[in-house]
Amino acid sequence: MSFPWAKTYTPTNPFMVWMDEKLPLPRLVYNAVGGGYEVPRNLNYMWNFGFLAGLCLMIQIVTGIVLAMHYGGNTAVAFDSTEHIMRDVNYGWMLRYAHANGASAFFVVIYLHIFRGFYYGSYKAPREMIWLLGVVIFLLMMATAFMGYVLPWGQMSYWGAQVITGLFSAIPLVGDALHTWLLGGFAPDNAALNRFFSLHFLLPFVILGVVILHVWALHIPGSSNPTGVEVKKESDTVPFYPYYVAKDGWTVGLFMVIYSTFVFFMPNALGHPDNYIPANPMQTPAHIVPEWYFWPFYAILRSFTQDFLFFPAKLLGVLAMFAAILVWFFLPWLDKSPVRSGGYRPLYRKFFWVLVIDVIILGYCGGSPAEQPYVLVAQLASIYYFLHFLVIVPIVSSIERPDPLPFSITDAVLGHDNAETGAAAAATKA
Repeated sequence: MSFPWAKTYTPTNPFMVWMDEKLPLPRLVYNAVGGGYEVPRNLNYMWNFGFLAGLCLMIQIVTGIVLAMHYGGNTAVAFDSTEHIMRDVNYGWMLRYAHANGASAFFVVIYLHIFRGFYYGSYKAPREMIWLLGVVIFLLMMATAFMGYVLPWGQMSYWGAQVITGLFSAIPLVGDALHTWLLGGFAPDNAALNRFFSLHFLLPFVILGVVILHVWALHIPGSSNPTGVEVKKESDTVPFYPYYVAKDGWTVGLFMVIYSTFVFFMPNALGHPDNYIPANPMQTPAHIVPEWYFWPFYAILRSFTQDFLFFPAKLLGVLAMFAAILVWFFLPWLDKSPVRSGGYRPLYRKFFWVLVIDVIILGYCGGSPAEQPYVLVAQLASIYYFLHFLVIVPIVSSIERPDPLPFSITDAVLGHDNAETGAAAAATKA
C-alpha cells in the first residue's frame, strides 16, 4: 500500500537512472520489499512466516530441479534411480534429504501462517483476496506434495497412490472412469508415475505464480497487524527495509538451524521406513499412512464408516475431507465480527485454542491405525472441526462483546491512550 509519507525511489547512478527509464525493475523491488514499502510498526514474529514460506518454496524448486536431472520417471528404474541419487550422485543424499525435509518445513511454516490468520482475522475485509489466494496455494501444495511422495516408488508411495486416487472412484456415475483416467490404467503403474512426475515438476512454478499474485494482493491494502487497527498516521508504520528485513533475517537464521538439524542429523525422522522397500503391488503394508502433514484431513476421511441413506461412507469421507479445506474460502463471510484480532476478542480466543487442540488430535488419529479408539476420537474431533467454522464462529461473532480497541497502532505500541487518559484524570482531580 502506498502512503503519502513513503519514500520514493530516486536513482543517482547514471546507469540506474537509464535502467529506471527503460525497465523499472529496481523501482519495483524497492516499492515491494525495500524502503518504499511501509509496514505497520507492531508486527510480531508471527508475521515472519510468510517470508519463511517463500524461502521454503525456493529451496524446494532449486533442489527439485537438480533431483529431476538424475531421477528416472519409469516404474522399472524409479526406485533404483532414487537410490542412485542417494549413493552415487555428488551430494545427492543432501539434496534429497533437503527436498524431503523441505516439504515438511514448508507445511510447518504454512500451518503456522494459516493459524496466525485465524487468530488475527487476516481473512477479513479488505484482505479477502489475499486469504483466498492463500487457500489456493495450500491446495496446490497438497497436490504437489502427494505427487512427490509417489515418486520414490517405494511401498508407501505405491499404496498411497492406490488409496488416494481410489477416492475419486467414490464419485457417483463418473468415479470409476475418472479414477482410470487419472492413473492411465486400472492400478498405479508407469503411466501414473509419469503423470505424477510431470505434474510434480510443474506445480511448484504454478505455486510461485500464485504466490506473486498473493504478494501483489497484499500490497494493495497493506499488511494487517496484531491489533487489527488500520494505519492512520505516519508514526504507525516503518519502512520494510531495514527494520523487517533484519527481523526476517534473524528468523531465517533460526529456521536454517532447525532445518539443517533435521537434514543432517535426523533426515528420516518424518518419513516412513516402508518407503525404503521397493513397491510391491502384491503385498499390502500393515498400516497405510500418508505424510504427517496430511494426517488431520486423513482422519476426517476415515471418520465415515457407515453409509448414510444412499450415500456410501467412502463418498461422504471424500466430501468431508475436501470440505475441511474449502470451508476456509467462506471464512471472511462466516465471521461477521467488526473486530479482526483475536487479541481483543476474549470469547473467540478461547474457541481458537480449542480448534488448535482439535486439529492436533485429528493429526494424531490420522497417523494412528484405523481402529478403536482412534476412529471414535477422530469422529468427535471432525464434528467439532466443522462446528467451529460453520456454527461457533458465526454465533460468537454475533454475540461477543470485544475489548476496547486502541485508537491507532502507535497508541497500542506506545500507550498514548493510557497516558492521555491518566493525564486527563489527574487534571480532573486537580
